[in-house]
Amino acid sequence: MCLFISGLCLSNTSGAIEPDLSNWQTLEKQASGQTVYFNAWGGETRINRYLVWASKRVKTLYNIDLRHVKITDTAQAVSRIIAEKQAGNSERGAIDLLWINGENFSALKQNALLYGPWAEVQPNFSLVDADRFPEMREDFTIATEGFESPWTRSQLVFYYDSDVVTNAPGSIKELLQWAQDHPSEFTYPRPPSFLGSTFLKQALLELAQSSEPLYRHVEESDFALVTAPLWKYLDALHPHLLRSGRYFPLGSADLRRFMGDGETSLAFSFNPNEASLGILNGELPESVRSYVLDGGTLDNVSFLAIPFNAQHKAAAIVVSNFLLSAEAQARGSNQEYMGSTSVLSMQKLSSEFQQLFLGTAKNLAAASAEDLDRKILEPHPSWTTALERAWIQRYGAR
Repeated sequence: MCLFISGLCLSNTSGAIEPDLSNWQTLEKQASGQTVYFNAWGGETRINRYLVWASKRVKTLYNIDLRHVKITDTAQAVSRIIAEKQAGNSERGAIDLLWINGENFSALKQNALLYGPWAEVQPNFSLVDADRFPEMREDFTIATEGFESPWTRSQLVFYYDSDVVTNAPGSIKELLQWAQDHPSEFTYPRPPSFLGSTFLKQALLELAQSSEPLYRHVEESDFALVTAPLWKYLDALHPHLLRSGRYFPLGSADLRRFMGDGETSLAFSFNPNEASLGILNGELPESVRSYVLDGGTLDNVSFLAIPFNAQHKAAAIVVSNFLLSAEAQARGSNQEYMGSTSVLSMQKLSSEFQQLFLGTAKNLAAASAEDLDRKILEPHPSWTTALERAWIQRYGAR
């Protein structure tokens, strides 16, 4: 996809009515009565439930109709934006707001397919304290430059059934030995699913002789050498996966189901609260516990972006600002909804607003704060695409 769009001659100009970024009250007036088509992953019931709640709130507060367009892969939305550009559609785009990060953001930004900069105009942007937390302005090593607004933050965590597992593996290398000793008790999603690709990157960062090449644009000349330990590792791991590696699940919901059904006893998620949420929803046994690998795990922020040809940019900005509010972030952190980790800095909130988050405290199933302090930065986004392509070539026929 990146190769395809790199050949296009693009600009981010649009004939649609431009938002007045100089005056927030005027912007809210422009937004009133508009409909925002928000393309976001629809594979989790709790996320869908949260967006229903958010839709009701922005209708009440701002007279905006927020419609969740459920997608299975962000690449779907990226492809649509590309197709609209090719067709000369510069002002009537079907997407107003997009949940995005990583290689998809890099490709769209590089080819001027995003509207902006707009993110730091939002009154609630100050609550993320980006000067203190620079990751709020950086997406997989790529500077956002106001073309994205932070929404949630995530970190890779592993979880296991403590009634079955006594010594969970503390590293990727230990995971291979553990899988050999406990055949069919572990698996990972099929790339290019986000979670499956994340597993590849986590493994490569530990197995590579040096992680330094992973933080710059991937070079074909050294890709084979850098990734050789990964393919050797996966060749050894796959025969010991669930169903002997002949079937790879689609995503996190499948991993929860396998553990809930007793087919596996070790899994992972990019939501630190996955185990707690699974227990609450009756999907996982109460004996499940979470942890972070000894050397740390991948951590990133997911963002919201506006396509260059969005029809309702003003309303999209107002919706994004609402999703950054203490009210919306606290509701998102609630285990009955997204169960996500907030991007807000608690130091930036009044004591009244801090109270909103008290009900979202983690239980025994969640990873500890000390565990979650062990973070690893995401590699350059070009590595995600290259790893996915290579994985499909090697294992995709299974």
